[in-house]
Amino acid sequence: MTAKVIDLATARVRDLNAALHADKAHRHWKVLNPAGLHSIAAGVDAPVTVEVDGHVGYYCAGMNQHASITVNGNAGVGLAENMMSGRVHVKGDASQAAGATAQGGTLVIDGNASARCGISMKGVDILVKGNVGHMSAFMAQAGSLVVLGDAGEALGDSIYEARLFVRGTVASLGADCIEKEMGEAHKAQLFARLKAAGLDGTVDVSDFRRYGSARTLYHFHVDNVGAY
Repeated sequence: MTAKVIDLATARVRDLNAALHADKAHRHWKVLNPAGLHSIAAGVDAPVTVEVDGHVGYYCAGMNQHASITVNGNAGVGLAENMMSGRVHVKGDASQAAGATAQGGTLVIDGNASARCGISMKGVDILVKGNVGHMSAFMAQAGSLVVLGDAGEALGDSIYEARLFVRGTVASLGADCIEKEMGEAHKAQLFARLKAAGLDGTVDVSDFRRYGSARTLYHFHVDNVGAY
């Protein structure tokens, strides 16, 4: 099916999002001239493909369900926030809080992600080909964060059960986050995440280290008061 084109140089973001919600017949959409506008393709709830040609502002692809959304540029704060399912792919860099609170689906960032990538993630699989900033995976509850580059300070602070894999260096680990053994089962999990991002066969899982919860902050204990 020919892509339905919406040019944001003349149309409003509200018009784009209303069309994405109302017109379920079209399966392929192309968005031109996003010009850093906010909330592009937010709340999409159908198995459609959306291609955005250019940079986007805050909360692009927020609350995504089922859709495959590609941004041919950079993304602002809150990319794919609270995503439920589907796939979001940014071919540039992402600002703070990419994938925040996301509960499912796959988020791929070809460049770097800023601070708090994956904050409070609840089941999403995030793969960053570059670096992530400080406090990434803060209070991460479930899902995975795979970083091919380096991670900033306080990685995984107050983490629950999310799985973190980093190929580069980690500036520091946050409260209750520790390095863990990388067993064969973990390598298989990582390989699956790399394959989903199209990186199987090009990246060696043995180059990564695994991080997760030490499980000392699940319940309050006076001996751990300094870490709360």
